[in-house]
Amino acid sequence: MRIVGILLAAGRGTRFGGDKLLAPLADGTPVGLMSARNLAAALREVIAVVRPNDAHLTRLLHGSGITVEPCASAWQGMGSSLAHAVRACADADGWIVALADMPKIRPETIRAVAEALQAGAALAAPVYRNERGHPVGFSAVYGPRLAVLSGDAGAREILRAERDRMLEVECDDPGVLADVDTILDLDRLRAERPPS
Repeated sequence: MRIVGILLAAGRGTRFGGDKLLAPLADGTPVGLMSARNLAAALREVIAVVRPNDAHLTRLLHGSGITVEPCASAWQGMGSSLAHAVRACADADGWIVALADMPKIRPETIRAVAEALQAGAALAAPVYRNERGHPVGFSAVYGPRLAVLSGDAGAREILRAERDRMLEVECDDPGVLADVDTILDLDRLRAERPPS
């Protein structure tokens, strides 16, 4: 099965006060690049959606072998970026949708979500301590609905309407809940010790 990773990397980072995806983690790796590398370590094919003028992030992602899709309508919100990516690989058997501001998700967690789709799940997402996190896996049946999304809600409405079809993948990975919205979030991630 062809499961494609989609990295949503076109946000403006307004709450962060600038381009958070270029902010360095404790080891110096930019947030967005680490998120991309984790996705690429788990899946053979990854597409990153970026703003058209985001040359620095585009170069970093290209340098890691990631396919980059500039999205002219990214300013409309996450839904538009997600729709753009799904249209770019509409013949896939499913998609793992990851957020570029979540750099601590382990590749094995992403692989487990992909395996759930391969085993027949319509939707799949990791769960850590009874809380659903990211990334979210969508089977091909959702392709037409994902391809016409717009605005900033992303796929929330689909997930709400289809929650009975969601397969929850239990994991021991706090990274599925850890996003970087503010400088404080980044400081928290930088202070964490890596798993032994």
